[in-house]
Amino acid sequence: MVKFLLGFILIFSLLDAQDLEFSEGEDLIENKLTLKIKSFLDEATYRENSEFINVIFDPESAFYKNQRINSVKVAQTLKENGLLKLFFTNPRELKLNFKTSGTPLFFVKIMGDTLRNIGYYRYVTIASNLDASEFTWNISLTSEYATDPLVLEQELQKSGCKIIDIERNSPYEWTYVIDMDRGYLDIAVITSREDIRLKRSLYAHWLNVSKIKTLNISSSRRNSWYPYISYYDASLHLLKVIREDEIYHSIRLDIPQNAKYMKIADLYTMKNIRDELKLQAQGMK
Repeated sequence: MVKFLLGFILIFSLLDAQDLEFSEGEDLIENKLTLKIKSFLDEATYRENSEFINVIFDPESAFYKNQRINSVKVAQTLKENGLLKLFFTNPRELKLNFKTSGTPLFFVKIMGDTLRNIGYYRYVTIASNLDASEFTWNISLTSEYATDPLVLEQELQKSGCKIIDIERNSPYEWTYVIDMDRGYLDIAVITSREDIRLKRSLYAHWLNVSKIKTLNISSSRRNSWYPYISYYDASLHLLKVIREDEIYHSIRLDIPQNAKYMKIADLYTMKNIRDELKLQAQGMK
């Protein structure tokens, strides 16, 4: 009888211990979300709106994705409910830090295009660092508002990238951790016998040439085009460069077998290309 009672007590003790561990696990999950919410707000805002915050973040499970806090959704929820202010009273210096495990050149190209697409044209690189596990790119710009995380994520998704985490270091400094394992350039894919016209631009033209063998480029007589053409692989490693120090009005290019991207520019300045360039692709890889 005594042995039976001891066994019964032992079973209940184990169950209580499991319940305690489960409860602690729940608290840990709750604390992680709470800490993330607090990181986006100043202490006074959080304290004054704590009850409201509990309501808008219920259920908490909706703010997790693959067992990770969905930082973009947290920030967006706070913004939509008037708790996260992104606009400044006056134009300020805004610092943006980006971290990734991807190839630096490829990442900077994707981020540069993304920033330009959301309206950030003028920024300065203030630091960059590559170690064994991570590449960090820090930029600075003058802006009247902090970057909207949802807008940035939607633009990054066009290049197969996603935001893993966000840190609000201060109202004027944010850090984004980006997953670019499936990243690609959001540019036109040229197919065989397709005719394309590249309009005048101050920026180099980028194209996806992974599906074609040759490309004919015609340049208007009004252009003074000195061809400067680069080929890159899928990770944006440079494969080949063509530089011509004389004016061309037409050129035929054989695309390298392992080339995925091509950059068409001018050896001196894109202002030399006053009219559009006409492209005709041939052959399928």
